[in-house]
Amino acid sequence: MTTLGTKIRKIRELKNLKQEYMANALGISQPTYCKIETNEIALTHERLEEIANVFEISVKEILSFDESKVFNVMHNQNATGEVHIQHYHESSKEVNKLYEEKIRLLEEMNDYLKKEIERLKSVK
Repeated sequence: MTTLGTKIRKIRELKNLKQEYMANALGISQPTYCKIETNEIALTHERLEEIANVFEISVKEILSFDESKVFNVMHNQNATGEVHIQHYHESSKEVNKLYEEKIRLLEEMNDYLKKEIERLKSVK
């Protein structure tokens, strides 16, 4: 069973947030926030609500978070090795948006770098 601290850490990572950001948003130190993720501090319901607000999700979504339902990569590769991420968890629309935006940015960066490589080859 995944602990509450682990769920919080996984959601933070999926949202691409740093521990320092979370600590500042919650008005605590980074080492104290780290203890939340490592289950060294028992969370009050109020603190859990604050964390949910920072994540822009509900407490229920944190408590029910299951990373295996967010996406499944292992079983979604086609014959060419391309990975197709299949999203399952309806309540993680924000996580889906973040992934889609990150993929779009990486594709743009990849296209730019390919063009830059071609440009540099032609300069020689």
